[in-house]
Amino acid sequence: MEVEASFRVASRINCKEVPYCNPICNYRTLNLRFPYHHRLPHLSNASVYTLKSCYCKAVAKESSTEVVEKGRKMYSHDIKLSSLTALCPLDGRYWAKVKELALFMSEYGLIRFRVLVEVKWLLKLSQIPEIPEVPSFSKDTETYLQGLIDGFSLDDAMEVKKIEKVTNHDVKAVEYFLKQKCQSHPEIGKVVEFFHFACTSEDINNLAHALMLKEALSMVMIPAMDEVISAISDMAMENAHIPMLSRTHGQPASPTTLGKEMAIFAFRLSWERQDISEVKILGKFAGAVGNYNAHLVACPDINWPQVAEEFVTSLGIDFNPYVPQIEPHDYMAKLFHSIIQFNNILVDFDRDIWGYISLGYFKQITKAGEIGSSTMPHKVNPIDFENSEGNLGVANGGLSHLSMKLPISRWQRDLTDSTVLRNMGVGLAHSLLAYRNALMGIGKLQVNEASLSEDLNHTWEVLAEPIQTVMRRYGVPEPYEKLKEVTRGRVVTQESMREFIKNLDIPGDAKMMLLNLTPQTYVGAAAELAKNIKTAINLVNGLTA
Repeated sequence: MEVEASFRVASRINCKEVPYCNPICNYRTLNLRFPYHHRLPHLSNASVYTLKSCYCKAVAKESSTEVVEKGRKMYSHDIKLSSLTALCPLDGRYWAKVKELALFMSEYGLIRFRVLVEVKWLLKLSQIPEIPEVPSFSKDTETYLQGLIDGFSLDDAMEVKKIEKVTNHDVKAVEYFLKQKCQSHPEIGKVVEFFHFACTSEDINNLAHALMLKEALSMVMIPAMDEVISAISDMAMENAHIPMLSRTHGQPASPTTLGKEMAIFAFRLSWERQDISEVKILGKFAGAVGNYNAHLVACPDINWPQVAEEFVTSLGIDFNPYVPQIEPHDYMAKLFHSIIQFNNILVDFDRDIWGYISLGYFKQITKAGEIGSSTMPHKVNPIDFENSEGNLGVANGGLSHLSMKLPISRWQRDLTDSTVLRNMGVGLAHSLLAYRNALMGIGKLQVNEASLSEDLNHTWEVLAEPIQTVMRRYGVPEPYEKLKEVTRGRVVTQESMREFIKNLDIPGDAKMMLLNLTPQTYVGAAAELAKNIKTAINLVNGLTA
């Protein structure tokens, strides 16, 4: 019986045999195989259950294999990869915001940097007099080899992947690709077997991963971090003088300024950004287990540790002399932990801004056509900060696993790091997406000074701190206790506070200063701290201006 026909028949039957339905066609299975009830919204849930039960009877004679096969046919599609079918939203919904990372952190980027390392190593060998088998290349040949790096394209990467289908080894596929490219070259063709000379795959991979991170950080991640820090610094300076009620433990506390609170985040983020930029990215090039075994057998008169250090540092990577087969990834753990901390600080910022929007301290600039809620037309939700916070959480989850797992490898190495390393770009991309969302949110903020001032006007009790401090200076006994008696748990107004000040036995100028004090003016050095934030950040970054 056809599914549609079964449905039509079932819709006319009041099935009373639900308990006896074929167990292989239970309610849960039919939720997947029998979606047609969505076309009959007038039916109750009970009716739908009855219809499904009748459908169970219609297929009761089918074997479990037949049922599964029908289900596969019903829901199987030849789905091609697109922005709508990508399993990871970074490659779909969010692609436009993170695509610049793909040049470095994708598999294309990994293959491209593998090619770079292999080519540079051949060039290095040609410069070692003790290896006469690889003579010095002519300028034209060096240019040709450099062109393999500079001109490496997506088509080239696809060719490497085709070779990999045969070799079932990704690094060997790169070696064979380069041999094919250079086989007919008059100079390189004579020495093509020196591609990958004395190398283990990890000699190539660890340097490729190091270069991926180095370029992604310098070209994308750190500039994005700088944008966030700069935007928050601008908020700090623009709002340096706008007084704001502090809330320690969620309760009214000594006033600050909006700008100074933003300056705190800018300064904290700048510290972490600086730590990230100072992490030394390490590389090794010491062979199968880090001892230059094959090197010394083939060419025993060469100082291979020195050659390896020269080669690694020539790529802009710091050299790690003590390694097993892999570079142990400790620097990666340090780097990812630092990014996690940067992200944690930004989560703190996102949540504070979310709260300030909720309090009415910020309005959000609206955009024509945008909808905040599908049912409440008035809403302008802080979605950018919420999206930022959510993606920071996803990023930190991935980066945390990387930082905890990568430094651990059984004996000289196991392969668990290989598949994990392919996810470096995921943590970085979710971080980048979060930075972009935060920046978008900041761009929509508009300070609501009236709301900030109104809050302060209702919290005159915050002046209890300066009053009792002045009382201490002039020897008034039990100043804290006296203020506690008139403020804690009581409604405090401007009048009641001034009445208390007038009755104090303190010098007249001190009394006048307290009488002129308001919650709006009791902000200490907050404004100056906010105005000087960029100078402070420059000092953190080692700059003088």
